[in-house]
Amino acid sequence: MPQKPFASSADTTAKTETLEIVADGVYAFTAEGDPNVGAIEGEDFLVCFDARATPSAAADWLEQLRHHTDKPVRYLVLSHYHAVRTLGAAAFKADVIVAHDRTRHLVAERGREDWASEFTRMPRLAKDPETVPGLTWPDLTFSERLTIPLGGERGDLILCHLGRGHTEGDIVAWLPGQRVLFSGDLVESRAALYTGDAFHRDWVSTLDEVASLEAAVLVGGRGAVSRGRVAVGEAVEQTRHFLQVMLREVGGVHRAAGSLRDAFAAAHGALIEDYGRWPIFEHCMPFNVARLWEELDGVERPTVWTVERDRQVWDLLQGA
Repeated sequence: MPQKPFASSADTTAKTETLEIVADGVYAFTAEGDPNVGAIEGEDFLVCFDARATPSAAADWLEQLRHHTDKPVRYLVLSHYHAVRTLGAAAFKADVIVAHDRTRHLVAERGREDWASEFTRMPRLAKDPETVPGLTWPDLTFSERLTIPLGGERGDLILCHLGRGHTEGDIVAWLPGQRVLFSGDLVESRAALYTGDAFHRDWVSTLDEVASLEAAVLVGGRGAVSRGRVAVGEAVEQTRHFLQVMLREVGGVHRAAGSLRDAFAAAHGALIEDYGRWPIFEHCMPFNVARLWEELDGVERPTVWTVERDRQVWDLLQGA
């Protein structure tokens, strides 16, 4: 069997991008399994949620948004630290970039390495990479909760850290009045999970906190917008199931003193029927299993991914 193309390096087909109005003055921008972004109107300003991989890619989103509002971007909220979520920030010209305290730490600790790693894994997302001026640094960080008054009768936007999951610095954006939730990559809708920087057991518990908000509309990190309590619940439970299967299969091999390759085969085999046709499944699985394996070994915080480490793990687990 020939070796699979590295990560998403062979994914060169442009995705259809769709702007959806999910509530009055609330926008989601989806792209067939590519990272989702969004925006919320305040009385005389905008809050944007996540930034895309490059300023050039972000400009495509902002061009669509400007058909609906010309309000300036006061806040750019970063749901977590990954290069494809943050490095397009310059396009927004935001007054304030907001993130979790731990996201700032991650930028300092592994920002350069993650930038090189992600742009090599997913070159199609890195549109015009020369437009990235440097690492994106938050101006304002918080640990648990930050409220942004939207002004007038628009209510509040509540930014919350509900627990560790996809990374140690995940935050969600919650509009209680409209019951709209932007979850970042804590929840995916019909898209495979990336867990290479995750805290798998914590993530399962954090999903309980997500579910407790009882959102009517959920904009996940990837995939279609979930509308209605049933669809929102399905997206949360799909995410939970993916994690639980990984924990069961990788954990079983680990307890039996098997190998990392054995663990990959077990998890891949258990997940492929339900998730194998979904975006980035094959891309993610080697990195997912490698992170969970080290977590089961007692490595508390994820090892930094580099271009070299990416290739080593890929060749070991997705090689012929």
